[in-house]
Amino acid sequence: MGVPTNNRITIEAGKRGGKPCIRGLRITVYDVLGWLAAGMDTQEIIEDFPELEAADIIASLQFAANREHTLQVLIAA
Repeated sequence: MGVPTNNRITIEAGKRGGKPCIRGLRITVYDVLGWLAAGMDTQEIIEDFPELEAADIIASLQFAANREHTLQVLIAA
């Protein structure tokens, strides 16, 4: 089983190259963010991908925000 990052986002080495996925599905956080960035709203995403729930979209945004917040920049000496 993959490493749970919250109750909706999972990371499994053998699935989608280890990218964060929604509830073990083959839909990545990156996919969801891309659809939102392209102008789709939550309802449109769910209509196109009925296996997703509104809470999955929010979890994707939370995951991305947390990742951005915890990003560390290393400066080479």
